[in-house]
Amino acid sequence: MKKNRKGLMLVLSSPSGAGKTSICKELLKRIKELKLSISYTTRPKRKSEVDGRDYFFISEKKFKELQIKDFFMESAKVFDHLYGTPKNFVEENLIEGVDVLFDIDWQGAQKLSNFSKSDIVSVFILPPSNSILKERLKKRNEDSLDTVNKRMSKAKSEISHWIEYDYVLINEDLAICTDEIVTILKAERKKRDRQKFIFSFIEKLLK
Repeated sequence: MKKNRKGLMLVLSSPSGAGKTSICKELLKRIKELKLSISYTTRPKRKSEVDGRDYFFISEKKFKELQIKDFFMESAKVFDHLYGTPKNFVEENLIEGVDVLFDIDWQGAQKLSNFSKSDIVSVFILPPSNSILKERLKKRNEDSLDTVNKRMSKAKSEISHWIEYDYVLINEDLAICTDEIVTILKAERKKRDRQKFIFSFIEKLLK
């Protein structure tokens, strides 16, 4: 049964290590009718990751075959690996009034915006400082020191795209930052243009 509003795309972006993946996990625990868009990637799986839960891990050959078939809503190359968002999953949920959560970088966010700007609510998450960002990356203990340094060097480039987002938050405390995003989502769900029933409801009131 379709809801009285179309779903929206809640996009979270940040430099690697700023906490967006942890925030996504908290949001999914707390918010009803929110589903995570699980990206496809050619990146090697980390020890803590599960195929089909964190990403769909596939070969570069398979990824390119899916690209040719127009399977992805958007795709991008990040740190020499390909990432893509499955189109059908997103479209079907939006039509059913279910919100879809995205844990993607600024490139993916731009392409989603090009696909459907009116359906997107975008949030950029900043670390409290560069030193804390580096410490968080090291604590993962899942990337080599070389990879950590590469991610740090790219962080400034990623942060420079903050101006393209609807909301910008500083993740000093995971719980507080998650609370702020819950508030944003609740408000965005109530926007006039997203409440399909409101037009017919008002017509009845004006008769």
